[in-house]
Amino acid sequence: MCGIAGLFDTRGHRDFSRDLVGRLNDVQAHRGPDESGVHLEPGVALAHRRLSVIDLSTGQQPLFNEDGSVAVVFNGEIYNFKQLVSELEALGHRFSTRSDTEVIVHAWESWGKACVKRFRGMFAFALWDRGRQVLFLARDRFGVKPLHYGLLDDGVLVFGSELKAVTAHPGFRRALDPLAVEEFFALGYVADPRCIYKNAFKLPPAHTLTLERGMARLPAPEPYWDIRFTLDSRLSARDAAAEFLHRFDEAVRLRMVADVPLGAFLSGGVDSSAVVASMAHAAAEPVRTCAIGFDDPRFDESGFAARVASRYRTDHRLEVVGGEGFDLVDTLAWLYDEPFGDSSAFPTYRVCQLARKHVTVALSGDGGDENVAGYRRYRMHLAEQRWRDALPLAIRKPVFGLLGRLYPKADWAPRMFRAKTTLQALALDPLEAYLHSVSFTGEATRKRLYSPGFRSELAGYSALEVFKAHARRIQTDDPLALIQYIDYKTWLAGDINTKVDRASMAHALEVREPLLDHELAEWLATLPTSMKIRGLQGKWLFKKANEARLPNDILYRPKMGFSVPLARWLRGPLAARARQAIDGERMDGAGFFDMGALRTLLDEHLGGLRDHSVPLWLTIMFDAFLRRTERPDMARPAAVAPAE
Repeated sequence: MCGIAGLFDTRGHRDFSRDLVGRLNDVQAHRGPDESGVHLEPGVALAHRRLSVIDLSTGQQPLFNEDGSVAVVFNGEIYNFKQLVSELEALGHRFSTRSDTEVIVHAWESWGKACVKRFRGMFAFALWDRGRQVLFLARDRFGVKPLHYGLLDDGVLVFGSELKAVTAHPGFRRALDPLAVEEFFALGYVADPRCIYKNAFKLPPAHTLTLERGMARLPAPEPYWDIRFTLDSRLSARDAAAEFLHRFDEAVRLRMVADVPLGAFLSGGVDSSAVVASMAHAAAEPVRTCAIGFDDPRFDESGFAARVASRYRTDHRLEVVGGEGFDLVDTLAWLYDEPFGDSSAFPTYRVCQLARKHVTVALSGDGGDENVAGYRRYRMHLAEQRWRDALPLAIRKPVFGLLGRLYPKADWAPRMFRAKTTLQALALDPLEAYLHSVSFTGEATRKRLYSPGFRSELAGYSALEVFKAHARRIQTDDPLALIQYIDYKTWLAGDINTKVDRASMAHALEVREPLLDHELAEWLATLPTSMKIRGLQGKWLFKKANEARLPNDILYRPKMGFSVPLARWLRGPLAARARQAIDGERMDGAGFFDMGALRTLLDEHLGGLRDHSVPLWLTIMFDAFLRRTERPDMARPAAVAPAE
């Protein structure tokens, strides 16, 4: 696991300063504290920060082919690299290291752009081919590893694992993108390929970008893979469960290869527990596991994690946290570089911090809710869709729209009486309804919070456009497949993978996700909906397959999620931070918000009248981002792993 950065002159062969390239590289030093490397030649600079995981003695980067004409800087792991080494050696290539990185340069020589289709793993890399005068950028299929880039006014392309490597270039202009602000307040993150700045982009998952000298303009990224939901498997439930375990265990074993200490996150939920059970079956020694608990029992799953740890005799570590950790706000703003609103970034940061004390690589259960349909919102969406299918929109929109407006937003009431969101969703089409269910702040709330000038600047743009763009590419009308596909393209890449990458790399920890193995995901996409959701039970096949490995009260208890008691914290240790953000000059000066509406939200929340914890948290994080933007030279927070 590493950090990459670099420069490419699209117009000529300008020489780049080693000092400048070093600054772009070292701003990401937390990603790779073990070594650094830089390669310069006319018009090209490649830089790398290394976290040594495989082949500790060699494999330094930039890494070259035999004659030095092809160079690569790489972040991630290619799990099938040994198989590819054998294949490439048979084609006449000679390897000088035992690292998976070297596979990339030889695969490029043999297969060109198509090399990425052969890689099974998580990766982002930049490859320079001097003979072809081509810079080739690539990102893995699910966007586990990040890659940002921007084109400067003088035709220089700057790229890096984190956005901070791009913005560290003195020629980068930090103009905010209004559409990105809308996406953040709707989704809690800025969706790929957009960045918070107009002049920066994220390379989308499963895409490559090919840059040639003398090009007139920046080309569009090219897709090389997509998930296809066929839903045509004829396997019986018994055979499908057996096949799933075979594929799942293989994905876990592939991710257990490391030359450094390895362990796992263990939240006590189904996904991480299944990963630990699989690791325990494959490992000769006790698995090292790490868990975070909360001082609020409504959010604490550490007891369930302890049960799994006891069952498999893991070397288990637990840390209990509370609201005193609100001082992480500025640390998170520094790490994420653009506004990021998922409050579970806080416990994710803490569990990565804990894990790094004991291991360098940790396996996680991320991706399970998306590919085996574990979210409660999936079941709700299917139930709502049956109503949408039964009644035409001409009836649903006025009837349920009126009921949704009249029904009180009973945040204080038991969940069965909180029907406002469902009534509102029934008045919408499927994509609008799904956005309504996953939005951090609904459309009506956003309109209330935005200033008139900002609403005018948006010119009708809504985060719904992100969903529509992806929905046009799906090749099925199955309602569950549609929202799984949307989540793969948006929530998984923009929230889950971003959260884990930044939180783990802050501590120079590599995290691997077996449930995001693309071959496993492709197979799961052949299963019909009935194998994933039955009645009120999500992850149906996944849970059936693991019944012999995990107790029923782990498999079938209600899902809690990796969340924090945000509403309580915002009436306690975070209240002052919220007031500071809303009463400060930064938010008002940004021009995006109706400050009176924000103050009303805070007053209602502090008074216990409504739960506005989510929009208030977004406000705090946006204010922290603005503070970071005001001070681009702000030093790395002390909590983040030092460079050396």
